Amino acid sequence: MDLSRVIAISGKPGLYRLISQTRGGFVVEDLEKGKKVSIASNYNVSLLDNVAIYGISQEFPLAEVFFRIYKKENGGETIDHKVSGTELRKYMEEILPEYDDSRVYDSDLKKLFQWYNILHKNGLLNIDLAAVEAAMAAQQAQVENTNVEAEVVAEVKEVEEKPKKKAPAKKAADKDAEAKPAKKTAAKKATKKDEGSEEK
Repeated sequence: MDLSRVIAISGKPGLYRLISQTRGGFVVEDLEKGKKVSIASNYNVSLLDNVAIYGISQEFPLAEVFFRIYKKENGGETIDHKVSGTELRKYMEEILPEYDDSRVYDSDLKKLFQWYNILHKNGLLNIDLAAVEAAMAAQQAQVENTNVEAEVVAEVKEVEEKPKKKAPAKKAADKDAEAKPAKKTAAKKATKKDEGSEEK
């Protein structure tokens, strides 16, 4: 699935393929109508590669959401974007239960499913399910290994820091021990001086 040249244009329905850039804007192809049109550079354009869905703890790239839909539908089309918001949200719960329903609006879901079906009709969702799942499993394993390594490093640091905390207390005790004999020596010297003065 290559979304690198697929764009959404603010204020215009559907999706477009970026053909070229001109001095005053872009030349794009309407994926639904198959027509090439020019758009001015002042239009707000979003690359689908950079679009994500809000999740409760993280954002989910559009490509990952499309993959989940593709897997659920066994490579077929998805739900019609014109159904009710309740139906859209119910479907979304099935494919991405981690999505943040307070920040993802019905209008966002309509776009999501409309875009998926447009890409599907244009043959832009050729996904190798086995390859993607293997890549996701490898990524998850890497994350887990990183977490384990972080825990081990934290434990080692904790063990190393414990003796360091006790060391200053011992040094202080040693200083006290060194200071006490010094006082006794001073006392002895004073006594000798006193004896010398008495002999005179």
